[in-house]
Amino acid sequence: MSDLPNEPRPVAELSSVALGGKIVKVSDEFFAEAYHLLLVEPAPSLKGQYGPNGALYSGWETRRHNPTYDWCMIKLGSPGTIVGFDIDTSHFNGNEAPEVSVDALLSTNEDESGLRNAQWTEILPRVPLGPSARHLFSVPESSRYNYVKLNMYPDGGIARFRVYGHISLVLPADDSEPFDLAHIFAGGRVVFTSDQHFGTGSNIILPGRGKDMSDGWETKRNRQHDHKDWVIVRLGAPGRLQTAEIDTANFIGNFPESCELHAINSTSDIPDDDSADWVTILPRMKLACFTHVKLTIYPDGGIKRLRIIGTRGKYEGYSRSGKPYGRATIGKVIPVLPLTPEAFAAFGQVIQAYGSHTTAPPGTKITPANRGTASKFHKLALLKSSYPESCGATAGVSVYRCDPVKVTGGMVELNVLERHKHTNQAFIPMGAGGFSWDEALREPGKIYLVVVALNGGDDKPDLSTLRAFVATAAQGIMYNTAVWHQPMTVLERAMDFSCVETQIGDGGNADCEIVDLDEALYLKLPEI
Repeated sequence: MSDLPNEPRPVAELSSVALGGKIVKVSDEFFAEAYHLLLVEPAPSLKGQYGPNGALYSGWETRRHNPTYDWCMIKLGSPGTIVGFDIDTSHFNGNEAPEVSVDALLSTNEDESGLRNAQWTEILPRVPLGPSARHLFSVPESSRYNYVKLNMYPDGGIARFRVYGHISLVLPADDSEPFDLAHIFAGGRVVFTSDQHFGTGSNIILPGRGKDMSDGWETKRNRQHDHKDWVIVRLGAPGRLQTAEIDTANFIGNFPESCELHAINSTSDIPDDDSADWVTILPRMKLACFTHVKLTIYPDGGIKRLRIIGTRGKYEGYSRSGKPYGRATIGKVIPVLPLTPEAFAAFGQVIQAYGSHTTAPPGTKITPANRGTASKFHKLALLKSSYPESCGATAGVSVYRCDPVKVTGGMVELNVLERHKHTNQAFIPMGAGGFSWDEALREPGKIYLVVVALNGGDDKPDLSTLRAFVATAAQGIMYNTAVWHQPMTVLERAMDFSCVETQIGDGGNADCEIVDLDEALYLKLPEI
């Protein structure tokens, strides 16, 4: 978010690469490539550095002596209405673009080859620029657009180009469909941070997982006893919260020691962070309708993303007398989240290699192997069995060839769970075949579902603990003994799995107990 002169509402940088903005076409980029225009960080000075074509600049620079003008087409990270621009010529002095104008276009055509001849609308008339300076331009709020074209007359260099406006919100048509209420595309907005010394708080609601620590939220070190930092997010719509995902990707030696999550229903844009109306929703809560969440970290550190999955509701007020408003149970739709060792720990182990050894789960033993050509991740999962000796159960390796399940409207139906009361069970994806005579799959699938639940007091699945994950072909899993799980469920294409387990092999309940759910649940797949 940013602010423009005379703009009463906070605005988003629609063109940012952090939102998915990208360069589509450019007339010329002989001296410096146009992708620099959309970079998040300010343009650094590269004075004294030279490449094959001349002096280096962090920006877009074209050849001299253009008889007409140069242009750069940009697809915005999100469609939206446009209210202004930041056109920065930092470090371009004597070679800056003298004048610019901006056109805009709304196009739903996936084929971008015809954009040059499309009917563009001018939204910033031709204006002058000066050397090595930021130039802020406000314009009357435009119609909805998803492309802009930056024109510079006749040629020269521009360091950064930022398009500001209001995002066209992406909300499900069905109020009962779960979605990320905190996401910037759904209207989520960071309204307060206690500290953002190293990384901006508003980064935590951006799409994707980012590229490194620079696009997360990170606070300064603090050594005071019981110190905490926090960020308050105004949700895009009041909602009944179901799932929270707190991602510390890239924060390896500087992640928080612990955290907690609160929510409130408030008409204030920035609720008082000490208000008694904040309700603790992590680790446990009664479901209700909220407008804001507050993430608190102890004592300091970095968070990459925060996702708050829920369904839309409406503001109905809240009483501290103990009577919650808008109480509801978890709906029939279960969000599917990425599989990580930390999220899966209550149900089993994730079996995988790690490119950076520091990202492996704490305590993992890692040693060189094969005379230095391999790394060995020791005993990521241990085999366990509690069969009576008289059963004659034995450990072995089996192979499952699984066909893909039907996906309808981004959903997979869940109507059965199974468990193995006397053994844990590992599934490890197998790769593609490479020879004409082998029996392996030529193009196996790359993703599969892992759906688990703990056992309840009635010796049946406790559906309040049900969790759904999506795993890749680079990840194996070990289900803990007696953990309820969905039979192996692959997506898109068939997959082969090696299965390591102990069993009697007679097909009885001792080996595998299966239960049908009273009513089907639906697994909402993420956009992959």
